[in-house]
Formats: sequence, C-alpha cells, structure tokens
Amino acid sequence: MRNLDITTLRSFIAVADSGGVTRAAGFLHLTQSAVSMQLKRLEEMLGLDLLDRSGRTVALTASGEQLLAYARRMVALNDELVSRLTDHEFEGTVSLGVPHDIVYPAIPQVLKQFNAAYPRVRVLLESSHTRVLKDLFAKGSCDIIMTTETTCDAGAVTLATRPLMWIGAPGGVAWRQRPLQLAFGRLCTFRPNVVAALDEAGITWQVLVETESDRTIEATVSADLAVHSMIEGTEPPHLERIDHKGALPMLPAQHINLYRAQGGKGPVLDALSDLLLGAFAGKVDR
Repeated sequence: MRNLDITTLRSFIAVADSGGVTRAAGFLHLTQSAVSMQLKRLEEMLGLDLLDRSGRTVALTASGEQLLAYARRMVALNDELVSRLTDHEFEGTVSLGVPHDIVYPAIPQVLKQFNAAYPRVRVLLESSHTRVLKDLFAKGSCDIIMTTETTCDAGAVTLATRPLMWIGAPGGVAWRQRPLQLAFGRLCTFRPNVVAALDEAGITWQVLVETESDRTIEATVSADLAVHSMIEGTEPPHLERIDHKGALPMLPAQHINLYRAQGGKGPVLDALSDLLLGAFAGKVDR
C-alpha cells in the first residue's frame, strides 16, 4: 500500500498553480531543492511523470493533470478536518429544542451526524411542547428550536408539512365509541384543532386523559381506552393509524418549522440546520 503525503501534494499544487518550482518554493517558504525533491519522490512513488520539464516553464503531463484534481480535494479535506478539530470557532455548546412527538425517528440520527462533523461542540437537547420551546427561544435560551404548528411565523423556515393522523391501539375499537374518548397533553397544540374538527363533524367527545406525560397517553391509547392524534410518521411502533374510513373527520396538516438564532455561532448553527432540513424535507407533502 502506497500512502500519499499531504505536504508533498501541497507542494505539487503550488507548482501547478504558480507555473514553476522557484515561485512555488517562495510561496511555501521552502528552498527550491526541497520542493524539487518532494516532486521527485512523488513521481517515483507513483511511477509516473507528473511534470513536463522540456520547456522554460513547468507544465503538467496528462497524469499530472489527473493527479491535480485529486490533490486539491485531499488537501482541502485535510485542512477542513484539522480546522474542525482544532479551531475554537467550532467549540462550545448549542441548545436544540424539539417537540416530544417529533424527536423520533429523525433527531437521534441528526445528533449522530452532527457529532461526527463537530466533535468539539456539545448539543444540549431540550424536548418539550411547542409553546414552551417558543418561549425559551424568545428568551434566548435555545439556539435552534423546531415546532409543530398550523402556520409559519415570521423568521421561521418550514422543514416539512405533514398530515395529522388519528392514532389508536393496533386493531382497537375505541374510535367507534361515542362520546369519543380522547387522550391529550395539557399543552398539546393539536388539541384545539382536533376538538374543532370533531365539533364541526357533530361527533361527541370526552377527554379521558389530560396529562403532562407522553407515556401515560401512549399507555392509555395502547389499552384501547382512548384515541390520540399525531403527525404522520411519528407514531410509535406499538400504536397505529386508525383506518376509520371517513367515520372520523380529517385533521389539518401540521408544519414542522425551524427557528434559529442569529449570532456568533453562525457556521455551527448553519450545519445543524442543514442536517435538520435534510432529515425532514424528504417527506414534505407536495
């Protein structure tokens, strides 16, 4: 296995860009003989002529032109890696707020990817309700928040728009009961829209469970004692979408929005925002 040396590749790029060994040596703060020796070792290792030395100026051979494209990419990747691992600009913490119901399955993968790219940056994940997260963001306590809303406020970016679905126990019949038994969180932003849809459809309903605990809601729905509503694709594996065949009203679509702070963490927040966009944008309803 032959391993290319980044320093040698950097010298090769300098010679190609400057058109000569002498100019490249001055740019690299090396002697002309040192640069010439590096190029000779590179050619010997590859067994190729990289430079055409027949003229007054140095020109690249066909093999040299091909190597140059790879060399630029390898040097750039090397410099990016060193910068990410050592630059203080990429140190510190970033606070990310995400509603309980959209943490899975996307957010763990986003955190894993971000940690691989920025190992010196610690992400503080805050999982709460949209109302709480917007309050935290307004106070400057979160750098980035995601929300689930029927609208998109000024300054927000909509990552995805997905339908709100009726959720129940696998094979359950609770959705057939009247009054319809509901299980909701006290601060759930879906609840007013669900209630309004039921009232408009003339379906009587009753809140069986009102809690701060998502686990309590899931347990109640799993026991087929009540139904719930969740954004399509976020339901846990032990619950399922209700195939009510029109017996329950259609629910309004929800926007998954992103709000991000402005300031000195710009490059890091840009990177995290891009990962979140990539995780959710693929499922935008057209």
